[in-house]
Amino acid sequence: MSPATTRMTPRAFLVSGLLVGLLAGCAAFLVATWAGEPAVEAAIAREGGHDHAAGTPEHTHDPTAGDGAEEEVVSRSTQRTWGLLTGSVAVGVALGGLLALGAAAAVGRLGPLRPGPTAALVAGAGFVSVALVPFLKYPALPPGVGSAETIGSRTALYFTFVAVSVAAAVLAVLVARRLLPTQGGYAAVLVGTALYLLVVVVAAVLLPGPASAGDVPADLLWSFRRGSLLTLLALWGVLVLGLAGAVDRLGRQESALRARRELAASL
Repeated sequence: MSPATTRMTPRAFLVSGLLVGLLAGCAAFLVATWAGEPAVEAAIAREGGHDHAAGTPEHTHDPTAGDGAEEEVVSRSTQRTWGLLTGSVAVGVALGGLLALGAAAAVGRLGPLRPGPTAALVAGAGFVSVALVPFLKYPALPPGVGSAETIGSRTALYFTFVAVSVAAAVLAVLVARRLLPTQGGYAAVLVGTALYLLVVVVAAVLLPGPASAGDVPADLLWSFRRGSLLTLLALWGVLVLGLAGAVDRLGRQESALRARRELAASL
């Protein structure tokens, strides 16, 4: 079937994914502003209070430094508004595009699943492997927690675990797909899930644990991590539901187009 006569093209998937990602980024921004920013502000205020108590000068009076030596490169007000919106939308659009291409590659290759459920499965697997499981291993920490000298190593550990989790998810899907014709859907999903859990549990045990939260108050730590998790849920919830709906619409359009061609051929 030529691309001119079908709606199920990679370009159609990609455009749908980018639009859904835009909506997901906006949703993540709204939730982060509501649920996450108060904890971020509290953590920044606490960090500033610690610096003041430790005798760190709030402003420099070195005449060679100039009046703006201690000014932020990007103001806090910009960070929590346009900066947060830009980052959220960029992440949403990028994830939407990647998930849409993954759904385009998976449609028709996962047994009898229709396009919509296939897209939901791909996006759901992305949520688990990219967001949820890495968050459980390395939960978010408020600003000012941990040594600045270890930021690079902590970031590397986090993305190493993300890479292992994604690779394990891909391997699990491939194994389940291979078992599907002979073992049936239930056994294939069970084996694939068990394989994924085995790989990520072994990786979680072998990799170093998360950085200590130090003396951060428990309520502040809980509030920050709750806000981070709610933001992830908003982002990925819109991605999963939106992509499934968009791809299902493409599938229904494709079915209607096929039915019209068959009707025209029978006349």
